Amino acid sequence: MAYVKRDQHGNITAVFDSPQQNAQESVSINSEELISFLRDSEDTEHARVALSSSDMALVRVLEDLVNTLIDKNVILFTDLPMAAREKLSNREKIRGHLNSLDDLMGDDHGIL
Repeated sequence: MAYVKRDQHGNITAVFDSPQQNAQESVSINSEELISFLRDSEDTEHARVALSSSDMALVRVLEDLVNTLIDKNVILFTDLPMAAREKLSNREKIRGHLNSLDDLMGDDHGIL
């Protein structure tokens, strides 16, 4: 997500990676309007903010890609560098923990 500031005509004039006093509206990083603004903007800082906002989504895509390649036996987990294996393992453990917490909270059907 990116946060945008608009002018009186509704045009995007600035992009931020977090809400600002004058930029509370969030837009998808894939928004055609945002992409058009970034393409036409001469301020490289706006593009940097947009790239930063999309980094987490891209990390998840790459993680899913690696897991798919491993599942299809295209690569072996042990083919990856040790640092990559550790990071993937840690993310999987954290995600598993979050899923188990969600399951505990979702199983609450009340007392009766």
